[in-house]
Amino acid sequence: MPGPNEPCWCGSGKKYKKCHQARDLLTRLGDVAKPKPAPPALRPVPLHIPRPEYADGGKPRSRGRTVPMTAEELPRMRAACAAARRVLDLACAAVRLGMTTDELDVLVHEACIREGGYPSPLNYHGFPKSVCTSINEVICHGIPDGTVLNDGDVVNIDVTIYLGGYHGDCNATVGVGTIDEESRRLIQVTRECLWAGIGQVKPGNRIHDIGRAIEAVAKPYGYGVVRAFVGHGIGPAFHQDPQVPHYYDPNARTLMVPGMTFTIEPMISAGTWQHITLDDGWTAITADRKRSTQFEHTLLVTDTGFEVLTLAPGETGP
Repeated sequence: MPGPNEPCWCGSGKKYKKCHQARDLLTRLGDVAKPKPAPPALRPVPLHIPRPEYADGGKPRSRGRTVPMTAEELPRMRAACAAARRVLDLACAAVRLGMTTDELDVLVHEACIREGGYPSPLNYHGFPKSVCTSINEVICHGIPDGTVLNDGDVVNIDVTIYLGGYHGDCNATVGVGTIDEESRRLIQVTRECLWAGIGQVKPGNRIHDIGRAIEAVAKPYGYGVVRAFVGHGIGPAFHQDPQVPHYYDPNARTLMVPGMTFTIEPMISAGTWQHITLDDGWTAITADRKRSTQFEHTLLVTDTGFEVLTLAPGETGP
């Protein structure tokens, strides 16, 4: 939260103490007074399924750098990414009015197991579920629960699977029932932002070229490009360097070389790029409570350009 004399997070232009401070304080005091529910038990994963190092203790290894993959490693990386996309497509197709995000979590959890993989989010730094479900103003890391999907909502489903020693990662935003034109445009522009960033992937380019291309698409609409959450290197580790900002960061100078694998996952908001993290420590929402949407692919840098490892069968770019 901002300081008492700083501008309020809502964008009203008033000082925080004259706007939302009192309400936020009452909300926090109410939360303190309520007994905290016990954390939900993690959904079980059969013991025969190989699991990442954090599956039991919740602590991943220290973040390393993406090392270009060898020809021997790439088939397993491709297999993990293809599995992730199958699970994502299954979850997106299942979205319907009246279902809960916890039902989506069950679906994704069981689908990962059928693929022979481990749902990567489960117990990653203690995350309690197998998928992230982010509705409307939630930017990312929404925790599935009893929240019901209503007509006009937009929901992002973020799927990662650990299969054969590698993580495959992708997400998509879908509408629930009939969505308004503003939300439809936000979804379309976010998808265009993703592909604009992908178009910059080739040997010799730098990571900051991705963010520059994404901003060039989003800014004419007055949309915010979220800065706090970025794409990332991926492979045997769920998250590793390089970080991939979706805005232009001149310090993101990592050179792209063949064999690198990383995600591009722009989070585009209808208003501000600023965020607030809720008390659960995970759920990030837009500071002005306007909607945010996201799409993600895992990329491989090839000798001549890129390969999108999480494409659906028959899917092409815009």
